[in-house]
Amino acid sequence: MKVVVNKKVWLLALGTLVLLAGCDSFKKKNLEPPTPLDKHFTATAQVSKVWTARIGKGAGISGVRLRPAVVDGVLYAISTDGKIGAFDAASGKKLWEKSTKIKKGWFGLGGKKGKAVPEATYAGGPTVAGNLLVAGTLDGYVYGMSPKDGSELWSSELDSEVLSAPAISGDLVIVRTQDGRVYGLDAATGKRRWVYDQGTVPSLSLRGNGTPLAVNGVVFIGSDDGKLVALRLDNGEKLWEQRLANGDGRTDIERLDDADDAILLDGSTLYGAAYHGNLTAIDGPSGRPMWSHPFSTYTSLALNSSALFGVNDQGEVWAFDRSSGSDMWKNDKLKYRWLTGPAVQGNYIVVADTAGFVHWLQSSDGALAARIRLSKKPIQAQPVVVGDTVYVEDVQGHIGAYRLAAH
Repeated sequence: MKVVVNKKVWLLALGTLVLLAGCDSFKKKNLEPPTPLDKHFTATAQVSKVWTARIGKGAGISGVRLRPAVVDGVLYAISTDGKIGAFDAASGKKLWEKSTKIKKGWFGLGGKKGKAVPEATYAGGPTVAGNLLVAGTLDGYVYGMSPKDGSELWSSELDSEVLSAPAISGDLVIVRTQDGRVYGLDAATGKRRWVYDQGTVPSLSLRGNGTPLAVNGVVFIGSDDGKLVALRLDNGEKLWEQRLANGDGRTDIERLDDADDAILLDGSTLYGAAYHGNLTAIDGPSGRPMWSHPFSTYTSLALNSSALFGVNDQGEVWAFDRSSGSDMWKNDKLKYRWLTGPAVQGNYIVVADTAGFVHWLQSSDGALAARIRLSKKPIQAQPVVVGDTVYVEDVQGHIGAYRLAAH
């Protein structure tokens, strides 16, 4: 069974630096304190709050980066305390919410004898396509539900935690589990069609996985040992793999090289990155590297028509030329604020931080353009951008929708 780094020992790996409080805590943990925000900052872009809402208790201390999904004007969200719900994406009005419980006496994550606890500790998802909503759990289940009211259609028991959103492609649901396996499930029944097993996985790894990318009959995943792997969608057979990191180092911590971010595809070019590894562009059909640039990250990437954007493991925001991988700019004003992965919104890049702030940077030069605060709690998941609105969720389940005025 895969062993993950204890979040109390190595907080960076699990994105839980946010649990620390005050400068003294950072000193005791021998960690760099977050860079203070400029008190005299003048915004050059106008951002306004549209609405806020809440789904359960969010991710809590699970280390999971819960990210809402917005489909056809509806926002779907989950929490590790067994809540799943839908909100009108324009107004924040709750459309429905489901809560699962089981009888007293259950033992497990957060469970106490004699106390009712969630049956479904949602952690992976949600993902919505057509008439199917899917979400995975901390105890290794995947649930298929109706997006209209959350009613259960099927459930499937897997072998390990589901910490990332599944992918839906045609009649298959593709699920990645924390033990390194990838499953192809029948979208109508949840029945297992195939499983890809990485075999041996590192004894230590970052907590979390990137969402599988399923396109053109192929599934792309980042592995726990720093590889980008291509699988056949119909049967899970491995087509090729390419290294994003080499796993060099003197200690187990230094050798951590997970590729935990989502894989991006533009045309036939894939973009991936790894912790203690490289940012790499790969030809999708052949798996041949096109260029590679040293870049250590544990968050997802983003791209626009000319640039590729990422946040490194120190919280610096970078822009790279898509065609060559050369540096375009770097912003270190948010260093050590343990940023989310970036998202692109028009001429801006959006990231959020450990203190609940959402930041907009100009995509042309990285200059800070605007900021707004959801709460005082950490935001760990990449923002969701739909048109002129950005949606973010903090670790306690608070969801915020913010509108960027036309520039």
